[in-house]
Amino acid sequence: MAARPRLPKLSLTAETAAGRHAMTVPVSELVVAGWTARDIAAVEHHIEELAAIGVPRPSRVPLFYRVARNQLQQGGALQVMGPETSGEAEFVMVAHGGELWVTTGSDHTDRKAEAQSVALSKQLCGKVVAGRAWRYAEVAPHWDRLVLRAYIREKGKRVKYQEGPVTAMRSPEDLIAGWTGGGALPDGTVMFCGTLAALGGIRPADRFAFELEDPVLGRKISHAYDVIALPVVA
Repeated sequence: MAARPRLPKLSLTAETAAGRHAMTVPVSELVVAGWTARDIAAVEHHIEELAAIGVPRPSRVPLFYRVARNQLQQGGALQVMGPETSGEAEFVMVAHGGELWVTTGSDHTDRKAEAQSVALSKQLCGKVVAGRAWRYAEVAPHWDRLVLRAYIREKGKRVKYQEGPVTAMRSPEDLIAGWTGGGALPDGTVMFCGTLAALGGIRPADRFAFELEDPVLGRKISHAYDVIALPVVA
């Protein structure tokens, strides 16, 4: 009998109303939702933003991309092939222990490959996840107050790259239903849920920082990583 594959694991600190505790999540499936904006005009803006760098229009919206689960990373550095990649701040849903948890991550993407195939570009770069998570049931009542932000290092300075409410994207319930056909998100599933337009346009940087802020409960989940571009040789 063949051995069952070992699942990659997310190490998270769960922050709940009852306090904090360590949480280890064996990841069975990684899903990246794309073109998730609620506002059709915003979807079109993001499509045009990507079209400007050669990315073809999607066949439908939203789309759900399967990505190899071993692409999940939580470190402070991300190695990529070549200089044409960039991060995207997203809220991330994690199903674990029969509950939904929310954290934040970066859907780092190879922009050169994206012009040929979005699905391929999603697979080529690691997906970085922060180290803390909130119980979704505890933030759902004020979900519309949560804010995503991202910063890049540009010419040696920290520059704001993205900012906006999580409600710019479809709700977690809507996206989960779109993926599962109406059922719950299975335990062990990690879902990236879409991103905001880049301030000043999509562009590479050697450092990417991202955060999810809950101003109602006065807390943030944040993470940052250096982008290390490996040489592309023929």
